[in-house]
Amino acid sequence: MPNSCYLAPLQADITIDSIASALASALEDCPIKSVFEPPFAEPSKWLFEPQKCAQELVNSLYTKQTTIFSGRFTDVPAGLDICGIHADVARHLRAPIILVIDAQNLDSQGASAAAHAMAVQIEKQGGTPIASILLNASFTFESSFAHSPVIVTPNTEISAKQSELLAHALDNTPTPGIPPLTYQAELTKRAKSSLRKIVLPEPEDDRVLKAAAQVLALEAAEIVIIGEESQISASAKRLDIDLSAAEIVNPRDKEKLARYRSRLAELRAKKGVTEEKAEEMLKDSAYFATMMIENGDADGMVSGACHTTANTIRPALQIIKTKPGVSTVSGAFLMLFSDHIDLYADCAVSINPNATQLADIAISSAKTASDFGVEPKVALISYSTGDSGAGETVDKVKEATQIAKDKCPDLAIDGPLQFDAAVDTQVAAKKRPNSPVAGKANVFVFNHLDVGNCVYKAAQRTADAVAVGPVLQGLNKPVNDLSRGALVEDIVNTIIITAIQAQD
Repeated sequence: MPNSCYLAPLQADITIDSIASALASALEDCPIKSVFEPPFAEPSKWLFEPQKCAQELVNSLYTKQTTIFSGRFTDVPAGLDICGIHADVARHLRAPIILVIDAQNLDSQGASAAAHAMAVQIEKQGGTPIASILLNASFTFESSFAHSPVIVTPNTEISAKQSELLAHALDNTPTPGIPPLTYQAELTKRAKSSLRKIVLPEPEDDRVLKAAAQVLALEAAEIVIIGEESQISASAKRLDIDLSAAEIVNPRDKEKLARYRSRLAELRAKKGVTEEKAEEMLKDSAYFATMMIENGDADGMVSGACHTTANTIRPALQIIKTKPGVSTVSGAFLMLFSDHIDLYADCAVSINPNATQLADIAISSAKTASDFGVEPKVALISYSTGDSGAGETVDKVKEATQIAKDKCPDLAIDGPLQFDAAVDTQVAAKKRPNSPVAGKANVFVFNHLDVGNCVYKAAQRTADAVAVGPVLQGLNKPVNDLSRGALVEDIVNTIIITAIQAQD
């Protein structure tokens, strides 16, 4: 049974209260909520501010309990795509749709055609139609579209038998894909469930300060900003943002500097680091922030808006180090498409990993996917599927796949796979039958940074995917890098991801 279903009346004047009540009763008196009545989104707001209203819905209404959501517009401007709006609402609620159609002026053929056309249109726009209800019908017929039942009634009520049929349809429907906004809201809820302290070492960048203010407003993490309090306060006033809840740490704080200097010299003594040299290193805010994590004064760090990837990762490798059994740090992106989530790696760190490193990346990527709600099906990508091609990189991918299988025999993993064989079931049936991954992969491991970086950016720019990351994999404690071209939204997402990682 899905968490919710959504009743979508396709005319403004249809009354659906009795339908909702009958269906709720069939589902053991589950609650009924209208998504277009206060305190939720008003119809006019949804029509003209869909992004804002979608955020309100996912923040206010997402539930683990089965709920009937009813969506009814009382006034629809001419020419508005009502099917598209209903599809959008249902997608953000992760709810399958039951279409409600007034058949008063239609014969059976016209009603059948209308129900079919609307179901197709809803599906094209990302909705998941599972049934249709034809109200005020002067005819009877039994029909279904793509295994979804069609209920015909002479009034605005449905019988107990009909509601049981709809309940059965709900029991057997696939879970709708999760759109980016809903997924981001779920991540925010996870972060809020157990707050972690995330340190930001780049207050000179306005994007970082704006992102910090947004995270504080969401109450998704505690924020530490390294810098001069007077300068940060002046920046906050200039940007008209509230950073009053942030902890400001001066990197010249004598007590912290003494502790960090002594500990850093101890950790790096074999590399010839004295306390004097350690103090010099701590002038780099990335080192200072990393030492905050190592000393337990923060739980994770987000950097890279101004620093290079190397500047961000080097202190982490030297101080925090990698997890036991992991030899390779890699960078993965959660790719949020309109109807599903994939993970791409390595797109940020390891340029040309060898077979052992590639296996490490695959295993780390599977764990990252699992940690963020994606059941991993890992494809190691190549220009060859199986034995269709030959060459040095193909051999590397084959070896890496076998190493990963030996280390994690229960992991769904396969390679080498071409991208089409990894994602297309028909291609997979021809090129790689009996594979546990081909045709349904959701974790993609690329054998060279050139490939991974290009593919994630291509998907981001041409397929409207939201790229969350990079998530640095393999470190003992979470340190995450930013693209220097990151948007404020990207930084917010990365802080939230880091906070969730720190909950482990």
